[in-house]
Amino acid sequence: MQNFIPINIVLGGRTYRLKIKTEDEEKVRAMAKKLNEQLTVFKTEYAGKDMQDYLAMVLLWHVSEKLEAKPSQEVDLTQLDNIEKMIDKGLED
Repeated sequence: MQNFIPINIVLGGRTYRLKIKTEDEEKVRAMAKKLNEQLTVFKTEYAGKDMQDYLAMVLLWHVSEKLEAKPSQEVDLTQLDNIEKMIDKGLED
């Protein structure tokens, strides 16, 4: 049985509680840091948008970065759907 741990990740100033595999913690935290850094870049470049716009921009940036890094592989749409659901759920709170 895999060990899952609860962690809190802050994206765009909001805290999201996730349950992840123990061995994925460092990777998830690094990704959250990278996404928050990109949020800051977009906030600076495109002033006047709301957080949902910035999150959508970061999501598109991240997907395009993955496509460029692995052009021969398709993006896992299940992962994108899960990310979208997490963002939607966070915006509902």
